[in-house]
Amino acid sequence: MEINEKIDSMKDELISATQKVLKIKSVQDDPKPGMPFGEGVSNTLDAALEISKNLGFKTVNVDGYVGYAEYGQGEDYVGILGHLDVVPEGTGWKYPPYAAEIHDGKLYARGSLDDKGPIMASLFGLKAIMDLKLPLTKKVRVIFGTNEETGSAEIAHYLKKEKSPVSGFTPDAEYPIIYAEKGLTIFDIVKELKVKPNGPISIKYIKGGLRPNMVPDYTEAGILTDDKPALIKSVKEYAKKTGFDLNATDNGKMVILKSVGVGAHGSLPQLGKNAIMQLFDFLGSFKLGKCDIAEFIEFLNKNVGFDVYGAKFGVGLEDKDSGKLSFNVGVIDMNQDKVTMTLNLRYPVTFKLDDMMKPFKERIKGTGITIENLEHQAPLFFPKDNPLIKTLQKVYKEQTGKEPTLLAIGGGTYAKEMDNIVAFGPIFPGEVDLDHQVNEYIEVESLVKNAKIYAHAIYELAK
Repeated sequence: MEINEKIDSMKDELISATQKVLKIKSVQDDPKPGMPFGEGVSNTLDAALEISKNLGFKTVNVDGYVGYAEYGQGEDYVGILGHLDVVPEGTGWKYPPYAAEIHDGKLYARGSLDDKGPIMASLFGLKAIMDLKLPLTKKVRVIFGTNEETGSAEIAHYLKKEKSPVSGFTPDAEYPIIYAEKGLTIFDIVKELKVKPNGPISIKYIKGGLRPNMVPDYTEAGILTDDKPALIKSVKEYAKKTGFDLNATDNGKMVILKSVGVGAHGSLPQLGKNAIMQLFDFLGSFKLGKCDIAEFIEFLNKNVGFDVYGAKFGVGLEDKDSGKLSFNVGVIDMNQDKVTMTLNLRYPVTFKLDDMMKPFKERIKGTGITIENLEHQAPLFFPKDNPLIKTLQKVYKEQTGKEPTLLAIGGGTYAKEMDNIVAFGPIFPGEVDLDHQVNEYIEVESLVKNAKIYAHAIYELAK
C-alpha cells in the first residue's frame, strides 16, 4: 500500500479526530496552574496529545505551553508546527461554531481551516508513514502550538527547552508555498480626551472589535442627546443612503448606535467591511462641536476611512515581491476620558519598519495622538533556491499536477517564530480563505488531500 491509499483508508478516523479537537472552544482565556492560556486551550492540547498517543506516537507536553507527537530516531528533526488556539467565533454562524458538523461535504467550525484541521491532517500524514514503516533518517515532530493567534509566546517557551527543527513547515496559510511574509505590527494610537463636547450631543463610549488581526464585524456607541428621536431617524436615513448596516435604539438613558460589518483576517482587510470605520463615518456626519473626540474622528475619517492600503495615511508602501501594505483598524475602546484604537499594519518584505513608522509618526504630529504598545515582527524572506523550498515545490507538483509558484503574504505565520520552516498550505488556489471569518469550514476532501500532501512532504524532508 502506498501513502495516498493508506490515508484514504484512515479518512473516517481523520475526520473523527479533527471533530474532537474542533468541539473544544480554545480561545485564549485567563491562565490557571499548568494552563498558561486558559482551560479551553489546555483541554484542546490534552485532546490532541491523547489522539496522538492512541495513534502510537510518543507524546510530550512542554509545561502546558506546547505539545508534540514524535516518530523516528536521530538528533535532528523535521518539524510540522500548527496551532490549536483559535480567534473568537464572532456572530452570524449558519451552524454552531463548535459543533463540528458536516454539511454538503464541508466541516464547519471555528478552527476547521485555521488551524486544527490542517495540523490533524499533518498528524495523520505522519501516521501513514509510521504504519507503512517507510525508512527515515531524521525523526519527525508534529508540534501543537497554543498561542499563535495572540502572540506566539508558547514558541519562545518551547525554544528555551528544545532546539529548532532542521527543516519543516507550518500548515497555516495557502498553497503552493509561502516564501515571503510581510513585516507585521500591532500598536495602539491613543488620545486623551481633555476638551469635552459642549453641544447637544456627546459620546459616552465606543467599543468594538475583538482582536487587532481581525476586521471588526461589530461596534457600538452610546450617545447622549437632547433629541433621541432625531438621532435615531438620522441613523436610519444614513444607513439607507450608504448601505451600511447601522441601527439605533433608545435604552432610556442614551441612544445605543450599532454598526455591523463583515469580519475578515487582518492581513486581508479588503475582504471585510470595517464596523468601526462605518461607525466613524456616521459620527463624522454630525456636529459634536470643537472637542477632542470630534478631532480624533475627523482625523481617522480623513486619513483612514475605508482605505485598507495606507495610502491616505501616507504609508502606502508596495513592492513587486509582496504587494501593498495592509492597514486594519482592529479594535476601539473609548470612554469619556480617553480613546484607544488598535491597528494592525503589515508592510512589504523589501522595506524596513522605519519606512512605515517615520511617515506614520509625521502624520500624527500635532494631533495629540500617541503610539503605545508597539509589537513588531520583521519580514520573512526565503531564497527561491533554498532546499526546503525546492523539496516542497517537488511534492506539490507531484501531488497536484500544478505549477508550484511561490507566494508572498501579509499574514504572519509560525515561520517567523521558528527557524527553518515555511508556510505550506492548506488553502488550495481558488478556494475561499475563511480564516477568522464566520462560517469557517474545511472541505472534507481538502482535509484528506492535505493529509496526502503533508505525508509526502514529511517523507521527502525526513528520508
